Amino acid sequence: MSVATLASPAATDTVAPTGRTSEVDNRATYVSFGLAYVLGHGAAAVSQGANPLLELPGWLPMTLLGIGLAAGTVSATVAVGRAQRAATDPDEIRTGKLLGAAWVVAFAALFLAITGLTNSLDMPDLQSTLWPTGSGLVVGLLYLAEGAARRNLLHYGLGCWLALTSTAALFLGTPGLYWVLTVAGGGAYAVAAVLERRRLATR
Repeated sequence: MSVATLASPAATDTVAPTGRTSEVDNRATYVSFGLAYVLGHGAAAVSQGANPLLELPGWLPMTLLGIGLAAGTVSATVAVGRAQRAATDPDEIRTGKLLGAAWVVAFAALFLAITGLTNSLDMPDLQSTLWPTGSGLVVGLLYLAEGAARRNLLHYGLGCWLALTSTAALFLGTPGLYWVLTVAGGGAYAVAAVLERRRLATR
């Protein structure tokens, strides 16, 4: 390749927009997931255990968590889709699709693991412990992969934190693990949402 080719406007136009316009904006996703953690796990934290602080319907914490996670998933899908439409690098597009498929595979595997474990041990009540902590572990590991693939240190750091705190919460049992997920998980998402704005501003 000649020096003239490297310096030509055509070459510059081919490379520059890809790195700039394919950036994923995670702010709406972080806020939605953060609210899901605070409201969903928070409701479980105050309503479960030997001496609950509040009497809440058993379906409420899971419903609040589900609504928040669904909203976050939609926000993430929209953000990634917008970035992929702006991308021109085939490798980057392929990586995005593979990471999206990884979410489906990971949660399918988690479902099989938890269902199989609770059935083989004949302990269905374990699901109330394994699902919130297992989901945090899976999401954290997926964030690690996404952060590494997109060179996003904030996303990578959030994944590390979620994976470690979610699994460490298993040592506390209920309702302690819900408090950890509420404060450590929800708080991490709140911090990430603020830092994401600064990260995007520097791009």
